[in-house]
Amino acid sequence: MQCDALGIYLNDHLAGSTAGQLLSHRLAEHHRSSPYGGELRRVADGIAEDRRTLLGLMDALGVPARHHKVYAGRLAVTARLLKLNGRVIRRPGLSTVIELETLRLGIEGKTLLWRTLREVAQDRAELDEARLEELLHRAHEQADVVESLRRRTASAVFHRPRRRTPSG
Repeated sequence: MQCDALGIYLNDHLAGSTAGQLLSHRLAEHHRSSPYGGELRRVADGIAEDRRTLLGLMDALGVPARHHKVYAGRLAVTARLLKLNGRVIRRPGLSTVIELETLRLGIEGKTLLWRTLREVAQDRAELDEARLEELLHRAHEQADVVESLRRRTASAVFHRPRRRTPSG
């Protein structure tokens, strides 16, 4: 029963990881020539590596990847991208804010995954606690980068210049 629960848990995170990989890649591509491009590319590359690591851990634990979960992750991102904040052609800044928030939430979920697996590692020789600690550290770094980008983007999107009064 416990192995079944771990398998379900890991496959749920695989779905989220798939969505995060697609979303981060899309953000990096869209902003490749912007000042954010390099940071987003590094985050996207790290998220892709984390997904490969998760698949490797699942394999080491004998947990098969459930393809319907992977497809669910892809579908979630596709549905989000189709919305595009109500616009099909032009991509408003608000979409970037929402996508960065979504990515940040996904990274928080991944942080919890690595923390949980660090606890599970005490009973499972297949899991390396030191490696999980490294993954946790990288997730924190990714969250910090995405949060910084989110704050800057939100400030640019929602900033309203102050109106001058006749006296000043």
